[in-house]
Amino acid sequence: MKKFIRIISYIREYKAYMGWYSLFITLSIIFGLFSLGMLMPFMDLIFGSSELTGAVKTVAVGSNSNIKDIIYGFLQQSIAEHGKVQALGWICLSIIITIFLKNTFLYLSFYFLAPIRNAVTRKYSRLLYEKILQLPIGYFTEQRKGDILSRSSNDITELENSVIGALEGLIKEPLNILGILIFLFIISVKLTLFVFILLPLAGLIVGRIGRSLKKHTNKAQVKWGEILSQMEETLTGLRIIKAFNAEARVKKQFFGLVDEIFNIKNKILNRRDLASPVSETLGVIILCGVLWFGGKLVLSGEILSGSSFIAYVALFSQIINPSKALSQAAYNVTRGNATLDRLNEILEAPLTVEENAHPIVLDTFKDSIEFKNVQFLYQDTTILKDIDLTIQKGKSVALVGSSGAGKSTLADLVPRFHDVSAGNLYIDGKNIKAYSLHSLRKLISIVTQEPILFNDTIAANIALGKPEATEEEIIAAAKIANAYEFIIKKEGGFQSMIGDRGSKLSGGERQRLTIARAVLKNPPILILDEATSALDTESEKLVQEAINNMMQNRTSIVIAHRLSTIRHADEIVVLQKGEIVERGNHDALLAQNGYYRKLIDMQEVK
Repeated sequence: MKKFIRIISYIREYKAYMGWYSLFITLSIIFGLFSLGMLMPFMDLIFGSSELTGAVKTVAVGSNSNIKDIIYGFLQQSIAEHGKVQALGWICLSIIITIFLKNTFLYLSFYFLAPIRNAVTRKYSRLLYEKILQLPIGYFTEQRKGDILSRSSNDITELENSVIGALEGLIKEPLNILGILIFLFIISVKLTLFVFILLPLAGLIVGRIGRSLKKHTNKAQVKWGEILSQMEETLTGLRIIKAFNAEARVKKQFFGLVDEIFNIKNKILNRRDLASPVSETLGVIILCGVLWFGGKLVLSGEILSGSSFIAYVALFSQIINPSKALSQAAYNVTRGNATLDRLNEILEAPLTVEENAHPIVLDTFKDSIEFKNVQFLYQDTTILKDIDLTIQKGKSVALVGSSGAGKSTLADLVPRFHDVSAGNLYIDGKNIKAYSLHSLRKLISIVTQEPILFNDTIAANIALGKPEATEEEIIAAAKIANAYEFIIKKEGGFQSMIGDRGSKLSGGERQRLTIARAVLKNPPILILDEATSALDTESEKLVQEAINNMMQNRTSIVIAHRLSTIRHADEIVVLQKGEIVERGNHDALLAQNGYYRKLIDMQEVK
């Protein structure tokens, strides 16, 4: 319930709407009960009760009169002056009016509930997306994309349905039950006390059914995440699946997941659907008890007339549906808690890269980037160890080494995609953690091995880091990146859509767009992560030329797979198993005849 209360706090800006909802649903309940209460004068009129056909009693509206006395006084007056038929007409008209008012207020209550319902979806969508943007890169290496997508879509929809179902049930149904009980007490205190003995017993039985639902609901959501993950992997790797005749294997795996969720959801539905017949059966048992005890009171001549008893039974029958709805609301709370647990795994994930409480704005890069005895561990595995490295402004430093040597991790520490586990990293003499993340990353551009583009226009992709850029600036950046010629040949030019992940472009074209994006941002620091390793010779030549244009007068950190591309770097840093084993320029390292020379020889042999 604490988690549910937390959700309510998210929609407190709609407290006025909640107030209107509560008011209108209360009025709807009152008029609904009033329409049922009109059964009493109707029955008394049809069967000639002395309460309506006796001597006319004048009832003054005051502190000692109640609604029943006022209504009966009015009907007696009508019968005396115009006959029973007109009195019957007044009863029917009052029922029509009250039913109309009941449904009008019911609609108004739903009208004010709608924004609250949508507010839950909006709030959690925003919270989840904001948290995803805040989480460090390393968090997502342990997560499946499909599972995160499932939490961002299915879980939020499930949360909306369960929370609003619970919210509506926990406000409307208790009011409904309370209103009915008040009417029942007015009609017969003794019979209502008898009901109070039976109702808690029924509630206890129905309540036990929903206790095991949370576990199965959580399992179902996890499986949906796995299904989405496999679907995403299938769509991405369909060419490889077909090439290796792996259709049968992936189909078997997918069908297995579908079968698992089939069985889990059957269990959930079986338990959920059990609540309704059980509660209805218990309701009928209680109703029969009321018929027996109430009939006994009527037959024994105690203070309960036949019309009052019929009205009592009619009103009591209306308490069954609200009771069932209240048990459903309790189920919704349980279901919502299971969904909340999955969402909170992301929302409450620790931020290993945190903004300084009083950050310094880094306006310009003036001097150097300095690693001092830096270490980085990932899940108790040492990735970097004892890194001492200074990169002066305007210099280019290349990081080389075998796969897994720690090259990308070392570069990722500069924009604070990760934070050092030990030691310190300085920019212009100040610890990098002292700077605001926004101002730090504003001074850095990154070009990765795999071009990361978005399903938008060419111009929008180039202007990602500078959305206010003019058309002239975008064109200038494209020319520096050797991208202008192929762009203007496109049918839409700079306004051409490039498809999902740039699927309408070749590999070289995609990479040149990412370089144009980096150029337009015009940062003093560049990080180039094997930007040409996946390209053919012709594309590599164009991209390398674009990179050389971009690197002029900038501080560059170049992660190189093809060592021929970094021969002219000011310093080459050789990493092995997370440690710097050699450093110097190309000629000096060759002269050392060490690990770098070995890497060069291996590539030349190839």
